[in-house]
Amino acid sequence: MAELHVENLTVAYGGSRVLNGVSLHVRPGEFVALLGASGCGKTTLLRAVSGFVPVDGGRIAIAGRDVTKAPPERRDTAMVFQSYALWPHMTTAQNIGYGLKLRRWPRPRIAERVAEMLRLLKLDGLADRNVTQLSGGQRQRVALGRALAINPDILLLDEPLSNLDARIRLELRHEIRAVQQRLGITAVHVTHDREEAMVMADRIVILNAGSIAQIGTPEEIYRRPASAFVASFLGADNVVPLQATRTDQTLEIAAGPNHDAVSLPLGNDGAQVEMLGSGEVAAHFRTESVQLASAGQTPADALVLRGHITQTAYPGGRWRYGVAVGGMVFLVDDDERRTVGDAVAIVIPPSALHCFPLREEAAGRA
Repeated sequence: MAELHVENLTVAYGGSRVLNGVSLHVRPGEFVALLGASGCGKTTLLRAVSGFVPVDGGRIAIAGRDVTKAPPERRDTAMVFQSYALWPHMTTAQNIGYGLKLRRWPRPRIAERVAEMLRLLKLDGLADRNVTQLSGGQRQRVALGRALAINPDILLLDEPLSNLDARIRLELRHEIRAVQQRLGITAVHVTHDREEAMVMADRIVILNAGSIAQIGTPEEIYRRPASAFVASFLGADNVVPLQATRTDQTLEIAAGPNHDAVSLPLGNDGAQVEMLGSGEVAAHFRTESVQLASAGQTPADALVLRGHITQTAYPGGRWRYGVAVGGMVFLVDDDERRTVGDAVAIVIPPSALHCFPLREEAAGRA
């Protein structure tokens, strides 16, 4: 099991900075997901680690060895690509064994290693089938087998599931994670899919505009987003402006046109607040973390926003409503069937609130 060190890495394309002094330590045997929107620098970071992108500054070390200037074939990494990148004229077995053939392994040893990969990745019986005759999920397993066959120090995964249909994606998420844990290999996975990162990774690195916005376990970044940007990116994209004052133990929210004054606890089961003193805050909350109540039937220990239903949908399991509060519309899931025009209240428990200074909210959206 190898570790990866990235120190103060900078990369620019045509004078435009893509990575801004990124530093990251991936521990031996750890599965780390690089998560972010298109253009944030996650794929550039992965390709810099693999050696396919030259760096302008900083250092990359794998298993304690400086590989910053080493070519890809000298880094002991293996990449699984979004597009599979398989040889279409070769069979499954030939594709899996291709890297071993380049390394001049003897044929019996290649056959033994390929058979091992076929068993590991549930490809038994497909060794002699041309890869063009395989399904998308099977092709991605072949691409993974080719990468694992050479026993790399670091496994690099560049959005390997994005071309697959939803059912196969869900299946392969767990298969890739199980294989990684079984082999104990260190892995870095690029994705723009929040749920994929949460399900697969030990830790998640959220990138924004070429810099790291937050690093943490899935639970840490979900429960305690470090910024307004991270909160929105991780699903807390309902935002309501409030006037609030923070004390040692509570968040004192002043009354507004569509809500009453309320005192909420801070901390583990209370509101998460990144602010000092008092003033305007942007309170983020997730659709799935709140509930609807009929007007006049609301608790006193939560922030309650008064509004009315403007739209309804049924995505399955629960109803999803658009609720107008003043000039804003929030999405809320609820078990009860309601109709457009109903007066309702959005009940937001303290633990569902992630509050940031309003100036940070504006900067995060700029």
